[in-house]
Amino acid sequence: MGYSNYKKISQVTNRFGLNHQLGDIFQKIKPVKPSAWLKEALVMAREMPLRNEKVKSEKLVSPILSEIVRSYKTQITLFSGEDLTVKSEDDLAGACDFFFALHPPKIEMEAPIISITEAKDEDMDWGIGQCASQMYGARLYNELHKKSLPTIYGCATTGVEWQFLKLENDTFIVDRNIFTDLPQVIGAWHQILQRYTKN
Repeated sequence: MGYSNYKKISQVTNRFGLNHQLGDIFQKIKPVKPSAWLKEALVMAREMPLRNEKVKSEKLVSPILSEIVRSYKTQITLFSGEDLTVKSEDDLAGACDFFFALHPPKIEMEAPIISITEAKDEDMDWGIGQCASQMYGARLYNELHKKSLPTIYGCATTGVEWQFLKLENDTFIVDRNIFTDLPQVIGAWHQILQRYTKN
């Protein structure tokens, strides 16, 4: 089962000697209006039965992340469903929903990974636990490829609710806010990605 075995963030921190706490990840967020294309895509999505994680991931989460990455298309690539197996014996294995990788568009994902997004149907605690395990896996992946980063970001989302995480040193910061306003969500992602780019 790999990453999905981690149903609470405490399982991740206890297993790997890490810490976690609530905090404020963002400075003041500048809201960013969604494009007409994104608005239409989300209207069309909500006309369908959004019955499970897969369809929410495809119809809600993917269009939002795709729009965001267009502003960084020469510097950051969005990947979906890629395998991130680094230590199978520790359940740090399996496919992840979405990655942002710090390189121009390529056919295959390369290090460094800068963020992970995990789409969950309703159980945000499980989403946060699974996302945290994937973030730790991304840190090990970056180290294995000698492209370590001091900070890796993550997000657990239902497609409507978005809760962000940050892994820095040996501590996960779980943002105390759950974002539901789309311009705020887009603005939060831009604040993260701008830390890695020249935008």
